[in-house]
Amino acid sequence: MSVSILVVDDEADVEDLFRQQFRREVRQGQYVIHFAQSAEEALGKLSEGVDPELIVVYSDINMPGMDGLNLLRQVKERHAHLPVIMVTAYGDDERRRKAAEFGAREFVTKPVDFDLLKQQLQQLSA
Repeated sequence: MSVSILVVDDEADVEDLFRQQFRREVRQGQYVIHFAQSAEEALGKLSEGVDPELIVVYSDINMPGMDGLNLLRQVKERHAHLPVIMVTAYGDDERRRKAAEFGAREFVTKPVDFDLLKQQLQQLSA
């Protein structure tokens, strides 16, 4: 059974990176990966519904327009049960504190450790 991941990042190469790192899992039908290049686009996808079942939102913090922390807050208001993993190139304690305060499940720093991310996703889909 497939489950969905929604990746939110304004950098176009992030989509290519995720497609490359999850090529096998997608081919095996384990995951369906959806992409949004802005927080607003992500909220639109969430409003429309993501199929198959969405197990996590994986979002960058620093984006033009609505940033990832505001996205996190809105996701938690609308879908309190949905885990959100925040990622940033900056590992400062203030952002980490705010992400935790707003309900982030995890806070990771770039570059992404895809082995660790896959472990986290397996726990979420179990």
